[in-house]
Amino acid sequence: MDSQILVALGLSMLGGLSTSLGALFVVISQTPNLKMLGLLQGFAAGLMLSISFFDLAHNAINSIGFLKGNLWFFAGVIFFALVSHFIPEPTLAPISSAKGKKKDGDERSKDMMKKHRRQVLFSGIITAVGISLHNFPEGMAVFLGSMKGLRVGLNLALAIALHNIPEGVAVALPVYFATQSKWQAFKLATLSGLAEPLGVIIVGYLFPSSLNPEILEGLLGAVGGVMAFLTLHEMLPLAFDYAGQKRAVKAVFFGMAFMSASLYFLARCLPEDMSL
Repeated sequence: MDSQILVALGLSMLGGLSTSLGALFVVISQTPNLKMLGLLQGFAAGLMLSISFFDLAHNAINSIGFLKGNLWFFAGVIFFALVSHFIPEPTLAPISSAKGKKKDGDERSKDMMKKHRRQVLFSGIITAVGISLHNFPEGMAVFLGSMKGLRVGLNLALAIALHNIPEGVAVALPVYFATQSKWQAFKLATLSGLAEPLGVIIVGYLFPSSLNPEILEGLLGAVGGVMAFLTLHEMLPLAFDYAGQKRAVKAVFFGMAFMSASLYFLARCLPEDMSL
């Protein structure tokens, strides 16, 4: 059990480092390329859909039957739908810099500037909290995938890591605008990503090492439902907004093809039931 938690922690750290990478985009450029982020989000959506339907849901149905597999899958969908309803994931919106406005030296203008910065900083903090709460189920997904095998955990970690890069931008951009501090922007984005390995630790000690194989397959089917809902409800709309529908759809299918190829090659190199 301890080795499984350590491996899952290592894989989930990819998510935390990815939010830091997104923050670096803001720190270095200050005006991140939203079109490129949209393409990256579309690519990650393709990875997620491929894992959800071709791997997790498919294996659950084959292992525990069509009815049980579907029940677990849609239980995951309902679970994350409730999470998204009560804790909607914040979106990345361009921050209109007040630096470009004319300075008239008026005290009222300065007060409005301070108020605007406070509002933007609050927006960044709320974004960080929302993303942190969303990262708990993602950490759970990586842990359960790692319990099944290294291949499954590695695939999930890769897809989630790519998805988390734009989330790092969503946290760091308003914080940097409000505070003008690169360190504060980077730190808050990184902390929001660390909720994912924290989720691994919490869930890792809730599940016994001798988990019934049928329950494990069902939980992985539920993880497939979580990933599918996350992709269709939150990732694809952002990809369409930032990259445009046609480019985003191409990125989605490219991501699906990439993940299908990786599933094939990893299956040959790493057996699915490889013990950790």
